[in-house]
Amino acid sequence: MSAPTTRILIVDDDEDIRRLLTSFLTEEGFAVSEASDATSLDQAVVRDHPDLIVLDLMLPGEDGLSICRRIRSSSAVPVIMLTARSAEVDRVVGLEIGADDYLTKPFSKRELLARIRSVLRRGRLVALNPPTTVLRFQDFKVDLNARRLTNRSGQDVSLTSAEFDLLACFVQAPQRVLSRDRLLDAVHGRASDPFDRSVDTLVSRLRKKIETASDNERLIATIRNHGYLFTATVQVSNE
Repeated sequence: MSAPTTRILIVDDDEDIRRLLTSFLTEEGFAVSEASDATSLDQAVVRDHPDLIVLDLMLPGEDGLSICRRIRSSSAVPVIMLTARSAEVDRVVGLEIGADDYLTKPFSKRELLARIRSVLRRGRLVALNPPTTVLRFQDFKVDLNARRLTNRSGQDVSLTSAEFDLLACFVQAPQRVLSRDRLLDAVHGRASDPFDRSVDTLVSRLRKKIETASDNERLIATIRNHGYLFTATVQVSNE
């Protein structure tokens, strides 16, 4: 039996770009569907159940940021955002609302392919090589196999794929300073550059979900000029 084909949804109002990417990704072995706006995207999601969405920021009607926020409110499907804007604020906002990665137009097809494979690989790595441990810190339990974070009451804490990858990196190396380069490679599978603040954005998002006002110190401490430190004590138990 052949392996199931990975389904990619391309969302862009430029027909030439859609056709170009559809042809290229189809040749690379993906099943590709297209959408030009929010309405056709919603229809394609219901019809095709994509494994990853490539989403343009500038769309007619509902824009990509609004669409990404809406997708993330009900689904963990990975999203790679495309933007013609070079301003850092657009990339930061996209990451803050749950995008897994971004590319600034113009971009090469090979670069997009590398980003797609990296995002998909991160999601599948645990399933292919599942760890046997459950990690605990403070009132939280992290199941690395199920990619699940639960609180003291056993309720799930909603995390995006990138947020969980970041947390997994921290809890597996507690009380050690981790550089931005290492974290960026773990989360996005690429080297850092001086203007890439995506890790800082993810740290800010993760802090909001695991830190409380009653904490005596930050669970994720900023170590100036070095990176970040996960301060909590992490306990390992087999479950």
